[in-house]
Amino acid sequence: MRISQSTLNRTLTLILAGGGTLVFWRLDLPLPFLFGPMAACLIAALSNVPIKGFGQVSVAARTILGVAVGASITPDLFYQLPQMAMSVALVPVFITLIGLIGVPFFRHVWGFDGPTAYYAAMPGGLQDMVIFGAEAGGDPRALSLIHATRVLIIVTLAPAFLTLAYGAGLTNPIGAPVTELPVSEMALMAAAALIGWKGGERIGLFGASILGPMIVTAVLSLSGLIHSRPPAEAILAAQFFIGCGIGVHFLGVTWGELTRVVLAGIAYVLVLAVLAAGFTGLVTWAGLGDPVEAFLAFAPGGQAEMTVLAIVTGADLGFVITHHLTRIVLVIVGAPLVAGLMARRRKG
Repeated sequence: MRISQSTLNRTLTLILAGGGTLVFWRLDLPLPFLFGPMAACLIAALSNVPIKGFGQVSVAARTILGVAVGASITPDLFYQLPQMAMSVALVPVFITLIGLIGVPFFRHVWGFDGPTAYYAAMPGGLQDMVIFGAEAGGDPRALSLIHATRVLIIVTLAPAFLTLAYGAGLTNPIGAPVTELPVSEMALMAAAALIGWKGGERIGLFGASILGPMIVTAVLSLSGLIHSRPPAEAILAAQFFIGCGIGVHFLGVTWGELTRVVLAGIAYVLVLAVLAAGFTGLVTWAGLGDPVEAFLAFAPGGQAEMTVLAIVTGADLGFVITHHLTRIVLVIVGAPLVAGLMARRRKG
């Protein structure tokens, strides 16, 4: 039986990512199951090693984080919603400022076309922004690299900032071992992950791999059927595949793309960092949230990556995810409207 090239490439990716994880673990570096595979795959990608992402396996790994978030949605969270209202109300202002600054930044400083500039500036989900941007006439390759760069840098620097600036530890237990959880609850979690993911895709739910399982698990949690997060081993697996996915995005990057597209993404992260720091300071100063939770709530990284950081720092998942969901919903809902306006403008 002949093994396909795709399988060989994925096997190589798995070996390299596993090696990166082992190195980070043996050196006692933070988050070895996230940063180890991310670093290994990034180095391999930039070296043009023929690695390949894990496709649906990586998507399935994200469902674990959706279940983890859904399990944290308890009646207590609804009691906290009025307290979050003021800080959540700042999210539209945050997005508006990002658009007012980010779009001209990409358009006039880096010379991207209008659709690419808009979708590069918007801090939505990577896949969603690439899809909407391409439909609007933008450059999908540039959008993919810019958003991958944004996620890579924020995920890399955020833990250091949390540790040095806020004294936050990255050692909070991520979950109980699989041997300590009831089999019935784990079966319900697995069912919630699959039904939420595939059901969400069927109805066209954006971010279905995370939001679908989150919604189904939240119902089970509120019904008293689930009382814990997925087992620690599952969350580590999710970190592993997320780390691989971030690194693989840089496969085939040319020197021209590095000096223009990736560099533009790096420069834009600095802009986002200033805005996020301002809103973090405002929320903290006004007493609307804890500094660590405010930082994670306004850090414009990927939802999955911020979920991981919220778990390992022991931050209030409900607070952090409520803000990220608000941001992503506003960006995703606005994206088709802007795409339509751009399409009409081109036709005109």
